[in-house]
Order: sequence, then C-alpha cells, then structure tokens
Amino acid sequence: MFKKKPNIKPFAPLRSSDRRRIADQIIKDFDIQVPGIAEEQGDQNDETSSALSLGGLRSSLMPENALSARFNTTAGPDLKQVSGMVYAGAHPGEDQRILWFKLEERLIPTVYTVWRHPQLVPLLHTPDFVLKKLRSGAPLMTPGLARGPPFSSKATKDSIVAIASLDKPSVPLVVGICEIDVASLQQVQGAKGHAVRGEHWDGDEIWAWSPAGKLGGSVPEHIEGWDVNTTDASLREGVEHLTTGDEDDDAEEGGVSLIQEPEQNKKLEGRNEFVKGEDARPYEAVGEEDKELSTKEIDDAFWKAFIYGVHHHRNTHKGDPRQGLNFPINQSLVISNLVLPYLPIYTPAQVASLHIRKTSWKNAKKFIKALDKQKLLKSKDRDGGECVVLDIDFDDETFTSFRPYKLPKKETEGAESGVGRGGKAIVAGGSPSDDSIGQKLQRINLFRPKEVLSPIFDASNASVKALYLPTELRQIIASYVESENLTSEKNKRLTNLNPILANAVFDGNSSLDREVIAKGSVPRDALIDRITQTCSPFWAILRNTQTRETVKAKSGNAPKIQIILETRSGNKTVTKLSGVEVFHINPQLLAEELQKACASSTSVGQLMGSSPKNPVQEIMVQGPQKDAVVKALEKRGVNRHWIEVLDKTKGKKK
Repeated sequence: MFKKKPNIKPFAPLRSSDRRRIADQIIKDFDIQVPGIAEEQGDQNDETSSALSLGGLRSSLMPENALSARFNTTAGPDLKQVSGMVYAGAHPGEDQRILWFKLEERLIPTVYTVWRHPQLVPLLHTPDFVLKKLRSGAPLMTPGLARGPPFSSKATKDSIVAIASLDKPSVPLVVGICEIDVASLQQVQGAKGHAVRGEHWDGDEIWAWSPAGKLGGSVPEHIEGWDVNTTDASLREGVEHLTTGDEDDDAEEGGVSLIQEPEQNKKLEGRNEFVKGEDARPYEAVGEEDKELSTKEIDDAFWKAFIYGVHHHRNTHKGDPRQGLNFPINQSLVISNLVLPYLPIYTPAQVASLHIRKTSWKNAKKFIKALDKQKLLKSKDRDGGECVVLDIDFDDETFTSFRPYKLPKKETEGAESGVGRGGKAIVAGGSPSDDSIGQKLQRINLFRPKEVLSPIFDASNASVKALYLPTELRQIIASYVESENLTSEKNKRLTNLNPILANAVFDGNSSLDREVIAKGSVPRDALIDRITQTCSPFWAILRNTQTRETVKAKSGNAPKIQIILETRSGNKTVTKLSGVEVFHINPQLLAEELQKACASSTSVGQLMGSSPKNPVQEIMVQGPQKDAVVKALEKRGVNRHWIEVLDKTKGKKK
C-alpha cells in the first residue's frame, strides 16, 4: 500500500495514557498473554510482578518514546484516498522507526515490529520470486502459498499475517491481510484468486522513514522464534520471545526523602575523571545491566548528581566565594549544568531512564523546592512560574563529605562531537546517530551578472551565466578597468566612465546616477558595489569537505535560523526555532537534545506558512531557552551571525 510516499503530518509525542491504551488494545487484538502470568495460576500471582510484566510488555510493543502522526496516501488501481495514523518509536540502542500504522481503526505492525516479536501474527511462506513481486505491491495469489496445507489456523479471512520467502523462512518481509480463509484451504494447486492483500513490506516508504533521513533497517538473516516446525504456532507460545526489558510507568512510583543521603550504589562507587588523575571507562564497557531503572533509583541518581555538581564546583573554584556560579541560576541551568553532566549514565537504557520527568518530582521546579526544603539551597519563584536558585550552602556537610563516583569517560573518541558513544555526548542529549554534531559549515554568497554586463566580463573571458564570489567580481571589474585604461590620472581611486559603464551600470534613473554621469568618474569601490547590486544573488552552505563545485547554489539571499521567544497561555514563555534544515541539522534529533539539555518539553511541527512540497520544521521548547538553543547550534557548526533572534516577550516602551 505504501508504494507511493505518503503525506505524513508532523509527529507529536504520544502521551503515556494513550501509549498504554494503544498497547493494551494491541495485547487484546493479537491475543497476547502477559509474560509471567500463567492462566492456570489465576489469583495466586503476585500483583506487583504482574504489573511489571504488563509494563514491560507494553513498552516492548509501544516504546515510551513513541510518536504519532496522521498520514494520507493513495492506494490500489483506482488510487483510492487512504488515511490513518502512524506510530514511531525506538527501542534502546536502535534507530527510531515506524512500528505500527492504523487503518480504519485497526492497528497493523510493520516489519520492524514483527522482526522483534516472533509469532505475533500467523506466518505464511511463498517462493522468493513471488515475494519479489509482493514487495512491489502485488497481492499474493492462492497458488503462490507454500509450505502447506495445512496452514496456520489463525490465518482466517481479514486476519493480519506475515509472509516470508522459502529462502529465509524465519524472516517475514511482507505484512498483509487475508482476503480468504487460508486456514481452511485443502489444496492450492489449481486454485484461483487473491489470498493475501499486502499492506506493507520492507522497501516501501514507511519502512524507509527515519527522523535522521537514514535508509530503512537491514533485513536480518535469521530470527529465532519465527521459523517453527509446527504450522499452527500459538500466539501464547510465541509471546515468550517478546522483549520486555522496559518497565511501564504504571508500576508503583516511589519517592525519596532528602533528609538523609540515599544509600550509595556499590556499582557506582569510586572516583571519576572530573578530579585530576581520575578516570573511568566509556559507558558501554562498564558492564551495567541494561534494564529500566525504578523511580527511587532515578531519584537517587538525580540527588547524587546535584550533590556531585556542587561538590565539583566547590573543589575547582576554591578562591571564588560563589564557587564559579553566577546567581541567580535559572531552573533549566541547574539541571543542565549541575545535574545532567554528573548523572551516572553507563548504558543506553539509562539514557532513556534518567530524565527529570521520570523522577518522583516530575519537573525541575519541584526538584529544586525539595532541595530548598532540606536547606541545601535557597530558591525563589519568579513571574511566569519559574524557579531560580538564589544561593547554595557550599559548607553543608552533604557537599563537604561527598565522595565522587565513576562517570563515563568524556575523552572517548567522538564524545565531544556526538559521533561516538561517549558519556558526555549522551548526557548532553547528543544522539550517536546525529552526524550534524561537530560538522564544519561555510556559508558562501555568489552572484550571477546580468546580460547587460557581458562586455565587462568578456574582457576577462568570463561568462555572465556563471556564479562568482565577491572577490572574483572585484578582480574581473579591476581587470576591465585596467584593460580599458579607465583609471583617473588625477586620483588612482577614481574610475572614469565609458559608454558601457554609463549605460550598463549607471542608467541615469536616480539623482545619484545623474550626478556620477555628470562628473564622468566614480570611486572604484562604489563601482564594484553598484555592479554587485545589479547581479542576481545566490547562496550555498558547504559542509565539511564540500566545495562550491559539488553543491548546487540556490537563488536569493542566504537564509538565517530564526529564534523567536514569545509568551503563551498568559505568562508562559516558549522558544521557537526554525530554518535548521538548510544547515544539515535534523530538527527531530535537535529537539531531543534540547529536551534533555533544557530539562523541558519540546515538540516538532511544520512551520505555519511553509510550502507543503518543501516543509520547514519548527521546534518549540518550553521556557526562555535562547542561550541553550544557540549553544546547540554552535555545536553543529552554525555561526552566530547566521542566527536571528526576535524576543516578543519584552513589553513595548511607554
């Protein structure tokens, strides 16, 4: 169905309640049994264990970072208009992909989901040459069915099935809907008609979707759990293969008291590289168990990270009464500067877990208020509902007796640029797949002369159809002046006008032109500026090793990235960012980094008024986050002069 590229609307984060509801609907529709709960045990199961198992199953089917968006496309020979929803998400260590799509209120898994969840749907087989036709949008005819009869008893009419080739019988490559009761077929030879209508396959447009613009995921060679000997594998038997490493937020949320320091995690004991001579390995090498953290563990991590941050400033700025901090400190800066760099992140799962919204405080303001209650700092609410830190009690025993623990080594290869998997890049929100971090950009302005200037360019054997840098234009004009001997003898800085310059450059339509023509001469710099102004402007962004010859220049003036601060919902400030695509920056990945760096929610949507053919994405960050946004852009090679800031929150002067 997705042979033609669908029109997908801007993605939005899926609310936790909606994610759980959709996951529960999937469990019900596909008759999936919750792992760890045997039917015969009934009420004897432990309720907490059941909740954790259900939470893990939900997260496996619909990850916590899931996004949703509406789409519309055309399908079938009559190009029928089709619309629905797509759901994208990423499991730890994997790229974000579309995992499910909804048609007529029915959820259908993509190949990424069936690869991860063996026996989620009935599996049918067909020869490889037939499968190639299915992957171009053709339906599976009944004679094309292989490895049967009998077929799976669940492959009934209107049921969702997966199709694999005989060459790779354990790797489903097509997801479709049965148009007949395949399970009741007694033979396929000589039969006619469609058996399965293909809805999605590896290689179609939603398979290729990625926020980073990557190609679709590679096809596995073999998937354990799909290629079973029995043709009627039960979903209940296959559900044990589901990956349920993530706990759902339905599990009982605990809190943490700040009266006493939480118990030190023995795995995190030790020293780290922030202190001279100390070191720790990158997070992949530490060997931490890749599991979801509980709320109490996340609380402990944030509490200790703040203590560590203050402890570090206290030890490195001993001569400064403010310990290197400038008060008052905005709540977002407290999180980004005093907490996030000191979180003990060792595994990809901890990257997803250690977020302020997953603590018992839920946001930065309540976290700071809890610290204030313990008299570790002084805070104050400001207009707009934000909280600032006025002072920190650096002499409190909590800070003075704190013992540093290990952190991922930030000098690992690629950590600063985000290309590798260093701890600092991940703590700062940099995605290992975000190749814009650390890139080198060069913006060049080019000019195309008009035909009327061809005599000037002919003197240097230059074409008026080519594009020139300002320095190249200067050289061509200087060469023409020299060849025509137009330099004034009285003043070398003046250029005498000839009929060509008078007609082509100074047409006499303005008083300045008439004055220049009357004098018969013009300063050479003014002549160059005037000729440049008459040329058509072009621009290009060169990335890393690109040259102007390898990049197609675009007409018009070079664009700038727009940062707008405005007030919404009365007194809440938001920061809006647009125009990053031309600088080779992925809006979705940048939004994910800003979400972590600013400790606030972000969203990505199409900029109002932008062309549907070439849509411009707008990133919205809660709070006045201009400095954090500029810092993230500079990390991606953007010059401050290419950024335009408009602050709409400042009132008009009376």
